[in-house]
Amino acid sequence: MKKESKIKWIITVLLLSFSLSILMSLGSDFVIPKINIYFGIAIILVFIAISILFDMIGVAITAAEERPFHSMASKKVKGSTHSVRLLKNSDKLASICNDVIGDVCGVVSGSAGVLVASTLSDMFNKDATLVVLLTTAIIASLTITGKACGKSIAIKNSEKITFRVGKIVSIFKK
Repeated sequence: MKKESKIKWIITVLLLSFSLSILMSLGSDFVIPKINIYFGIAIILVFIAISILFDMIGVAITAAEERPFHSMASKKVKGSTHSVRLLKNSDKLASICNDVIGDVCGVVSGSAGVLVASTLSDMFNKDATLVVLLTTAIIASLTITGKACGKSIAIKNSEKITFRVGKIVSIFKK
């Protein structure tokens, strides 16, 4: 990759992560205080699930081999040519999936967790520091454990996951 291309990529990742962070944080900061606690917890779990899912996609795309997709592409299997493109750009896609989307969702789930913890501490008249500590620890452990399990699944099923993502991309990109 040329130096200009690397700088452009770094700026793209910076702007994308900044924009996603603001959008997701504003969304959760606006929505969570106005909803019941169970829905707030559900939103946090959705952010954790998105983080795990995109981490799995990033790992799968970097672990998959191109050869089976070339074979499928020669047989005109829908999604195979998009899968090849995904694999040819695996470094960039891994950055977007694992770092940008995965990490942004992790940060947002943590900040949303603080809002939920604050509500919980008020509801049960408990020390906010302890409730926030426990809430963020639960969120972090769920995210880390989920990503650890997801990585082994992604490596074992890298071609299947890459092909599914390729099929989804083919729907949106003609």
